[in-house]
Amino acid sequence: MMTTGILLAGCDNKPAVNLGGPPNPYNYMKLSGQCDVGAPVAAGSNTRTATMQVRSDDGYCAIETRASAGHAYASFGVSPAPEHGKAFIYNYNDHTYVTYTANTSYTGQDKFRVVLIRSEKEPREYMDVTATVTAPVVAGAQ
Repeated sequence: MMTTGILLAGCDNKPAVNLGGPPNPYNYMKLSGQCDVGAPVAAGSNTRTATMQVRSDDGYCAIETRASAGHAYASFGVSPAPEHGKAFIYNYNDHTYVTYTANTSYTGQDKFRVVLIRSEKEPREYMDVTATVTAPVVAGAQ
C-alpha cells in the first residue's frame, strides 16, 4: 500500500483551467513537451496558414480558432490528412480547436488542411497547417 502511494505521488495530474461551462471532455489528452504555434495568417480568399513546432512524444499541439462572428465553427473536417500524425478537431467553450499529434519518433515536416464550415449557406474556410516535428531528446544519449 505504501509503495503504491509513493509511486502515485510522482503522478502530478493537474486539470486545465475551466473558464465556465461544462468541463472540457478532452482534458485527458497529453500536451506535447514542445508546442509553439504561430497565429493563423491570411493567405488568399477564405484561406489561412498556420505553423506549429511540436515534439513527436505522443502529445498534442493545438491551434485555437473562431469563425469570423467570434463563435465556434458549426462543422469541420480534414482533407488532406497529415501523413506523419493525426489531426483532431473539436469545439469547446465557443472555440474550435485544431489539434495535431505527430507519430512517435517522427522528425520532419507534416502538412494538412482543415476545412472550417460556419453554416450551410456560407462559403467554407480553409486553414493550411504546417507542423515542424522534432524527436524527443533521450536523457543520457550521446
